Parts: sequence; structure tokens; C-alpha cells
Amino acid sequence: MSMKRHSSIFFALGFLTLTGCSQSPAPDTREADAHALREGEVAAFVKDWGGKDADRIAAHYTDNGNVMIPNSPMMTGKDAIGKAMKDALADPNWSLALQPVEVEVSRGGDLGYTRGTYVLTATDPSSKKAVTEKGRFVTIFRKEADGSWKAVQEISNAEAPATSK
Repeated sequence: MSMKRHSSIFFALGFLTLTGCSQSPAPDTREADAHALREGEVAAFVKDWGGKDADRIAAHYTDNGNVMIPNSPMMTGKDAIGKAMKDALADPNWSLALQPVEVEVSRGGDLGYTRGTYVLTATDPSSKKAVTEKGRFVTIFRKEADGSWKAVQEISNAEAPATSK
């Protein structure tokens, strides 16, 4: 085999290897994923947090999910979240309104987050009066193997001390 032909074969094999092995990037589905997260899980999350069913609230979290809220110890796991919510929901003044303002999903489509504001009304244990707290929250969601989204981390903080109604 001539040297010219030999180098042509190596060139062709090299070219085919480079072009054949390169993978085109996965399509960017972030917008569609964010829409699905917003209209599905986040909408149900907001609705259930505004209700009085601790089990439905806890069901939005992974088994090892964390909730960090002002003036309370961190809650880890569905059971701890559900128990804490049962105690909170026993308060006749308790109500929570969540207002998501941003929902984004990672390019890989496995993690997403929502950021927003909240208004919480509850009974102040010391004064026994209803107080209202306004604040901000961030919730990180993970897409599970079945395609559902579950909250893995949530943190909120008050804008200012709660005020009496």
C-alpha cells in the first residue's frame, strides 16, 4: 500500500471517528420542564400548603426532604414535616398564601426551583393574638424516577417580625 493511500485511510478514519463519536447536545427543554413544574407540582404545592391537610403537604417532599422556617428547628423527612404541620394546622388562625414568582429547571431536567413570597397568619403563643408574617421562600425540587417532582429543600425567611392583626 502506498504511503499516500495509507495516510488517506488514517485521515478518513480519524475524520469518521471525530464526527461519528461526537454527540449533539441534548435538546434544551428547560422552558417546557419549567412550565410542567409550574403548572403541575408547584400549583398543587401552593394549593395544599394553603389547605389544612398535613399529609397532603408532607407528600410533596422526598423521604429525606428538609424544611427550614423562621423560629423553628429544621424538619427533615416526610414524617417530621407532616407532624409539624399537624401541630401548626391545629391553630384556628393558621393560614398560608404562597405566591411563586419564578420557576426554573436545570438544563439536565432533573432539578428545579421556585422562588416567591408568602403571607402566614398564625396565633402568637405569647400574646394569643393572630399575627401575620410576610416573607420569601425558595424550594428546590427533584424529578423522581416516575417523572413526578418532589421538594428536597425549602427555606423561608421573614421580611420583618410578625405583626398583630
